[in-house]
Amino acid sequence: MTRIVISASRRTDIPAFFMPWFMAGIDAGHFEVRNPYNGQTVSVPASPQRVHSIVFWSKNFGPFLDQGYDQTLVQRGYRLFFNFTINSTQPVLEPALPPVNERLEQLARLVDTFGPACIQWRFDPICFFRERSGRIGNNLDQFDMIARSAARMGLETCITSFVDLYRKVLRRVKENHDLELIDPPMEQKVATITELAHKLSRLGIALKLCSEKDLLSHLPSDLGVTASACIPNHRLTTLYGPGISLARDGGQRRSAGCMCGASKDVGSYSLHPCRHNCLFCYANPSCDAALK
Repeated sequence: MTRIVISASRRTDIPAFFMPWFMAGIDAGHFEVRNPYNGQTVSVPASPQRVHSIVFWSKNFGPFLDQGYDQTLVQRGYRLFFNFTINSTQPVLEPALPPVNERLEQLARLVDTFGPACIQWRFDPICFFRERSGRIGNNLDQFDMIARSAARMGLETCITSFVDLYRKVLRRVKENHDLELIDPPMEQKVATITELAHKLSRLGIALKLCSEKDLLSHLPSDLGVTASACIPNHRLTTLYGPGISLARDGGQRRSAGCMCGASKDVGSYSLHPCRHNCLFCYANPSCDAALK
């Protein structure tokens, strides 16, 4: 029987805010998930017999770890994998996150329990911005420090992309902040990625790009940067054995270069608005509801 990979979640930060809801689905043996595009509700199986592995996405694994959800799930027979986004501390861009040192401590706890092979570090997205004064800035100021910490812990992958300036993001910036997010020209993107790739290579970390097909086509072929699979089904089979589809996920941004494997994403944009309230969020942070 082919089992499924559960993605929890691209739509919100379940480990930080919604683990009681997630565990209720685990207890029930299924999740009722509403498709955000066509409105149809589907039942996603959640028993250990039907689930090959669970991929958690978060910017703050503190609540997940402090309340022992990791151990509870393992004891129930689930195999876990983690996408941990750790960016530089930038209160204007990511106002509700713990300090970066606290998040690195969480990363160390995950590594101690699950090993570095079960974790991908995401520095995502790279943001360039113009302040009201005219100064151009970015969020790369702590990249080197985070990379060195990740390398010491044995992580081998960093995933990144440049911020996408969706209309909701531009509206949020205009209504709330004295800065302007910038989509840098291709030449600057290539220079930035080339510099980061060289830094990471010296640390034994491979740089991968999330849904940046056009940028990838402009990079030197010998740089070693490849497209990422944030849901890495081939890697999951190496870690936890066969039994899942190795096909690419047709519901993601394949035309933009997404290489994710097939999975079932749970959570909801509308029912689970993320309280990190990141300025560049493409989902539905809780600050948008307050604005409305």
